[in-house]
Amino acid sequence: MRSKENVAIGQLLGLLESRYAIRVLWALKDGHAQTFRLLQDSVGHITPNTMNIRLKELRAADLVTHGKNGYMLTALGTDLLKRLGDLPTFATKWATSQAKKIDLHPPQLI
Repeated sequence: MRSKENVAIGQLLGLLESRYAIRVLWALKDGHAQTFRLLQDSVGHITPNTMNIRLKELRAADLVTHGKNGYMLTALGTDLLKRLGDLPTFATKWATSQAKKIDLHPPQLI
């Protein structure tokens, strides 16, 4: 991978690794604008302060915008989630493999 690509990937992952960042984006994936409160409820267990910080970061990164009806994804944010579209299928596959691992090797009680 080229150096420029490594830098870009590092910057994007740094943003997405921020607590609740992906959850905020995922909560907006249906394309409908959400008010701050509705978005906070959609994300779940996020404080207003953390929500404000994430929204500020995601807006600065041009992934989220705010209009008269609330917050929604930008074209760039929509493109990112489209590219992550296989995540639910992979997550189900991964969770199944984890459950099988636990069934085969139950934790030892001490």
